[in-house]
Amino acid sequence: MTTTLAAQSGTFEIGHETAVNRLGFGAMQLTGKGVWGQPDDPDEAVRVLRRAVELGVTLIDTADSYGPFVSEQLIRKALHPYPNELVIATKAGLTRHGPGIWRPVGRPEYLRQQCELSLRHLRLERIALHQLHRIDPKVPLAEQVGELRALQEEGKIKHIGLSEVSIAQLNEAQETAEIVSVQNLYNLTNRSAAPLLEHCERHHIAFIPWFPLATGGLTDGGGVLQELGAQLGATPSQLALAWLLKRSHVMLPIPGTSRVSHLEENIAAAAIELSDEQFEIIGQGASD
Repeated sequence: MTTTLAAQSGTFEIGHETAVNRLGFGAMQLTGKGVWGQPDDPDEAVRVLRRAVELGVTLIDTADSYGPFVSEQLIRKALHPYPNELVIATKAGLTRHGPGIWRPVGRPEYLRQQCELSLRHLRLERIALHQLHRIDPKVPLAEQVGELRALQEEGKIKHIGLSEVSIAQLNEAQETAEIVSVQNLYNLTNRSAAPLLEHCERHHIAFIPWFPLATGGLTDGGGVLQELGAQLGATPSQLALAWLLKRSHVMLPIPGTSRVSHLEENIAAAAIELSDEQFEIIGQGASD
């Protein structure tokens, strides 16, 4: 059954033109252990993706390095031909040499190759949001972003995003191309990217927090999320996502999972509206 549950999280226009429901789905966990190889249950992975769309998810985030390519291929298998409103965001710039091993490569010819492969694996003519997965310190940033801009001018990329950057790096990249999104580590227990988030708010840049459900000991017995969750009839994970959604209008959380039941629990967070007091209680409890 198709619902509009995810739509209750509100919408955001990436690049002032591509509208998505703010609570999306991250497809990294659909692969094998260490984000390497096929998942233990490929059929469940397909069910997760199809259920996400049924629940109103319109932003799915993946990367060429997830598997590698396993995540993109599963998305194609589960969802192609894609619904008109679905935005698939992918990334390039990290190479894989085994489970849990990630190394940045930002040579222009490599980024172009990976974009072409992502287009093929996803069966797309244009990638809605293509993100530089990591800045390669061995290659000038202008060359890395410049190649993405060239692909954009050729019609192979619609929007360009970055991942794990500073404000200075974002500003430098903006000198070469329009950057419409950043994807940095951010959650209740790690808010070190707050200055970057505030910069994004001022410039209407989407902020996609990865690892959004890290809650540390907040889910332990007697923790703030446990206590408030009991009052609201919500799980700690749902409250963590609701807190992120209330934190900023440019925040686009992409919680991932390999199980339909967990997906449904996560997307249900879109319907939770925290009061200002509840928002402060959660935030203060996480910083204690």
